[in-house]
Amino acid sequence: MKPGSEHAGATGTVASLASPRPTRLYCLIASVSRPIVQHVYRLRVRGLENVPARGGFVVAANHTSNLDPWPLGIALWPRPLHFMVKHEAWWPPLKWLLAAVGSFPVRRGEADVRALVTASALCREGRVMAMFPEGTRHSKGLRKKHTPRPHSGAAWIALEAGVPLIPAAIRGMDRLSRLGPVRLLFGAAIPLEDLNGPVPRAAADEATRRLWAEIERLAAELDVEG
Repeated sequence: MKPGSEHAGATGTVASLASPRPTRLYCLIASVSRPIVQHVYRLRVRGLENVPARGGFVVAANHTSNLDPWPLGIALWPRPLHFMVKHEAWWPPLKWLLAAVGSFPVRRGEADVRALVTASALCREGRVMAMFPEGTRHSKGLRKKHTPRPHSGAAWIALEAGVPLIPAAIRGMDRLSRLGPVRLLFGAAIPLEDLNGPVPRAAADEATRRLWAEIERLAAELDVEG
């Protein structure tokens, strides 16, 4: 998958996300939910020293709950995050809410080049893309039966935009009824310097392999902590 004329097709979508500042709704949600996540669900965050203080990057995490974006957004506040949300969810009035919090649609089950190029353009502008390489959430039961197959979108975006790819692991979002703790661990940026070759698909696949190995290592570290 090569960048090129698709950039022009993504211009309209990027224009709708033009402001680098979080929207009022994003700020409102963050201000209201931060005390809940931090005190009720006892959010514990480690590894923030691995997160770039400025400039665009992609943060990629495991996915066990539809609410996984919540701790990521709180941990990285005041920097707003952008998310890809499945195209099926973009219907009124939900689509207006999704757009207001910096999301944009993606067609799952196919190579949605426009969504990927939009994400890459945002990262070049200094924004932060939050991605879940598994594509869909996995419950513990499903994890026992199926091996997660991470998609290469997060790695492709980071490679195409020339920005860091930050792995992260989340634990506890699928057990909110127990009132926490929710734990979030960021790892060091995935090495990508040797992957800027002439075969972008192979480079994205290798970067994804490295990324997923690190996400699994971080998740296992959180499991050991209990």
